Amino acid sequence: MKKVILIKNGELVLKGLNRSTFEDMLIKNMRRRLSPLGTFGFTKAQSTIIAEPQDEEIDFDEAVERIKRVFGIVAFSVAGVTEKDLEKIKEAVMDFLGDDLRSVKTFKVNAKRSDKKFQYKSPEICREVGGYILSKIPSLKVDVHNPELTVTVEVRDKHVFVHGNQIKGAGGMPVGSSGRAALLLSGGIDSPVAGYMMAKRGLVLTAIHFAAPPYTSPRAELKVKKLASLVARYSGRINFAVVPFTEIQEHIKDNCPEELFTIIMRRLMMKVALRIAEQDKCQALITGESLGQVASQTIGAIACTDAVSTMPVFRPCIGMDKEEIISIARKIDTFETSLEPYEDCCTVFTPKHPRTRPTLSLIEEAEAKVDFEAMIQKAVSETRFCSVDGE
Repeated sequence: MKKVILIKNGELVLKGLNRSTFEDMLIKNMRRRLSPLGTFGFTKAQSTIIAEPQDEEIDFDEAVERIKRVFGIVAFSVAGVTEKDLEKIKEAVMDFLGDDLRSVKTFKVNAKRSDKKFQYKSPEICREVGGYILSKIPSLKVDVHNPELTVTVEVRDKHVFVHGNQIKGAGGMPVGSSGRAALLLSGGIDSPVAGYMMAKRGLVLTAIHFAAPPYTSPRAELKVKKLASLVARYSGRINFAVVPFTEIQEHIKDNCPEELFTIIMRRLMMKVALRIAEQDKCQALITGESLGQVASQTIGAIACTDAVSTMPVFRPCIGMDKEEIISIARKIDTFETSLEPYEDCCTVFTPKHPRTRPTLSLIEEAEAKVDFEAMIQKAVSETRFCSVDGE
C-alpha cells in the first residue's frame, strides 16, 4: 500500500497572511532533512502538509526519526492511501493497521470527511469501519474516551488516508524563520541546550567555540564539534567557528586581578563573538547561562558581560535549574557527550575566589590596563570555520 506522511504544523496556523511563507520554509527544511533517504514531494492541503515519497525504497522508519527532529511540526502520522470506497477503506484499515490493532486491547475510529460529497457521513464511517475491525478481531473492545489506538480515516478530495495514533513532533518554528544567531558553545551541558531551544524558535545557528591550546586539547575541540553535530540534528547545518583564545587568556592571567579573571574573559569572548557574528550576518548572541548557577552568572556579572554587547543576548536557560537543563540535554542526546572529561577554555585559570558582585567601573578599570584590541582582531582573523551537519 502506498504510504505518505501527514504533517500538522502547529502554531504556523496562527500566522495569517504570512502562513504560506512559514509553510514553504518548513517544507524546505523537511526536504533537506529527508534528501539522504530519497526524493519526497510535498503538497499543502487543508491545514496539513503531505509528504509523499517519489522512490519505492524509502526507509520510512528513518524518515519518521528525521521528521521528529524538524522544528515547526507539532504532530505527524504515517498514513496508508486508498480509494474513496467504503469497502476498500475497510480493507485498507486492516491491511495498514492490522498488526497494531492486534497488539492492543482497546480502540476507537475517528473519521474526518473533508470531502462533503462522499456519500457516507463521519458517524457512518466510524460505525462501518469499527464493526469491520471487530468482525476481524473479536477480542478488541471499543473505548471512545481513552483508547490504546485511535484509527483515523481522513476522506479528502482525491484520496482517503488511514492511520493510527499521531506521533509527536518537535514543535516550535521552522529554522530560518526568525533569522540567524551565534551560539557561544562550550563543552558543558548548558550551551548545547541553549542552542537547541533557540533553534526551536526558528533561528539558524552559528556556533562559536573558544580553544586555548596547549591548555585545552584537540579532543576538547572534537568533543564540542560533536555537540554541535548533535544539535544540528534539530537545527540543520551549523557554521562552526573555532577561535584561538590562548593569547588573550594568558594576558588576562598576567595583567588582571585574579578575582575578575572569569568576567573579563567572558567580556572578551563576547567582543570576539560579536565580530564573528556580524561577519556571519547574525542578529543576536546565545549563551547557556542560568541565573546564579556559578559566580559569573549572577545579575551583576551578567550585567558586566552584557555591557560590551551591541546585539541582543538570548539566554533561554536563565530561569531553569540544573535538573531541568539536564532533562533537555538527555532528550537531545547531548548529556553524555557533555560529560566527557575534556575541558574547554572556560575552566582555564579559574580563580579560587571569583567576585560575585562586580561593578562595571571596576571591571572596565582592570580591563583598560591591557590593550586587548590587537589580540581581539588577531583572534577573529585566525578563527577557523567549518560546516557541521547533524549525525
